[in-house]
Amino acid sequence: MASATTLDRASSSMGAGGEDFASLLDATLGADTGFAGSVVTGKVIRIDDDVAVVDVGLKSEGRVPLREFAPQGAKPEVKPGDLVELFVERYEDRDGSIVLSREKARREEAWTNLEKQFQANVRVNGVIFGRVKGGFTVDLGGAVAFLPGSQVDIRPVRDVGPLMGSPQPFQILKMDRARGNIVVSRRAVLEETRAEQRSELIQGLKEGMVLDGVVKNITDYGAFVDLGGVDGLLHVTDIAWRRINHPSEALTIGQPVKVQVIRFNPETQRISLGMKQLMADPWDGVAAKYPVQGKFSGRVTNITDYGAFVELEPGVEGLVHVSEMSWTKKNVHPGKIVATSQEVEVMILDVDEPKRRISLGLKQAQGNPWEVFMENNAPGTIVEGEIRNITEFGLFVGLAPEIDGMVHMSDLSWDLSPEQAMANYNKGDMVKAKVLDIDIEKERISLGIKQLEADPAAEVLDKVRKGDVVTCIVTKVEANGIEVKVDEVLTGFIRRAELARDRGDQRPEKFAIGEKVDAKVTAVDRAARRLALTIKGKEIEEEREAVKEFGTSDSGASLGDILGAAIRRRNLSSDE
Repeated sequence: MASATTLDRASSSMGAGGEDFASLLDATLGADTGFAGSVVTGKVIRIDDDVAVVDVGLKSEGRVPLREFAPQGAKPEVKPGDLVELFVERYEDRDGSIVLSREKARREEAWTNLEKQFQANVRVNGVIFGRVKGGFTVDLGGAVAFLPGSQVDIRPVRDVGPLMGSPQPFQILKMDRARGNIVVSRRAVLEETRAEQRSELIQGLKEGMVLDGVVKNITDYGAFVDLGGVDGLLHVTDIAWRRINHPSEALTIGQPVKVQVIRFNPETQRISLGMKQLMADPWDGVAAKYPVQGKFSGRVTNITDYGAFVELEPGVEGLVHVSEMSWTKKNVHPGKIVATSQEVEVMILDVDEPKRRISLGLKQAQGNPWEVFMENNAPGTIVEGEIRNITEFGLFVGLAPEIDGMVHMSDLSWDLSPEQAMANYNKGDMVKAKVLDIDIEKERISLGIKQLEADPAAEVLDKVRKGDVVTCIVTKVEANGIEVKVDEVLTGFIRRAELARDRGDQRPEKFAIGEKVDAKVTAVDRAARRLALTIKGKEIEEEREAVKEFGTSDSGASLGDILGAAIRRRNLSSDE
């Protein structure tokens, strides 16, 4: 500690000469403070706990925290005898020890070097070691710089973790030593490097070249690939031979890829790339691999209004047209028959290898249900099913999950009229029927219910011939004629004009229901089980026969005599 005499002298000097307190203090301590604020070289004398005691050649020793001898988080490597550069901050005013800083010494040295590099526009090396608001902190060999978030990379970086702690080049954008402010950019270095690489790449770029790249960006129509200074477009159709709806199905941002230059325009410097061109074309030899009529399994990849695309193997797709999707479902959207990603079995219908088209059939692989039905149910077979629908002309009976047979109203009953027979059936009724006909081409199955029983009129139809005279019973009187029954099972009709020879007697109302009449058969409709009859024709034929047998009026006999004789003869024959 300084003596009282010395302090008095200092006070007297200050008052007399007007010197500042710092100069008086230096005089009092008897030390040379010219080293303060400068960098000096010192020698480590010893290590005391977490500080190093250093001799810098002054009257006192300095103490420096060990943490200042190593980067943050690292273990300090310093030992007695090491020579180190230190920054002299000041002399302590109590015990005369020196305040030293290894960190500030490094910073001063770094600032000096960085200023030279900044003036020469030279890149500097640094390490990103922390995050701050709006960016990151970078260690430039002792000086701490600010790296804005926008200057980290050419494109936004989602994860800066891989960049932390690794030495990298930076470009100094701004320096202010007074404020201790340094702003650096990693992006500027990358852009400069990218420009050099781009120029070199463009000069040697040719179509057909195979290059390594990194997926830079993904859009709906493709992906942009960084080839090292220049970007190329990889269209979605050139990513793979198989169908890709969106590039993200096959690529991710940052993914390394190998691509081929498909097209290059030197004027616009647009580059079109392809990945599938580096793979074998799956369409080579596809006609031999997928022969017509062959059945194969595939996966539904896309559904449209006109059909569905089925992938037979990666890169090879065929179209199942909507008309080839189902035997039974007509005018139905393909999405109601199949679903995307569904595994289906298809048949090859046609292969056009040059046009890269394959026509597929879904229903053909499942078999024609009408053919299957015919194999198991030949005409004449009795089947049973539920009435699914009733129309004005007949019944539709379910025979299989998607197959109906039709019973025409005329095939419901032998005796009842079609309208009466239809009234006896309801939707949902279970009925038995006989298979009458199967038309595979028209996809129709004809059924009959009345055919389950023998036709009661069949025997009469076999005996009746055109020209026969039959006895009928009147069953209905109409304005245009009368309806009759022959042997109670066969229907006949006598038109008004055929009711009598004389025009005045051609009146339907003169006949009564239940009355018996004789008539001549003029036509036999076996399919409709119906006879066409005439009373007029019978009478004319009888008259002709009578005239032939009993003479004519020219021989002296009157027409009444002739007809009378014929009638008497007929009556005698009837009595016998």
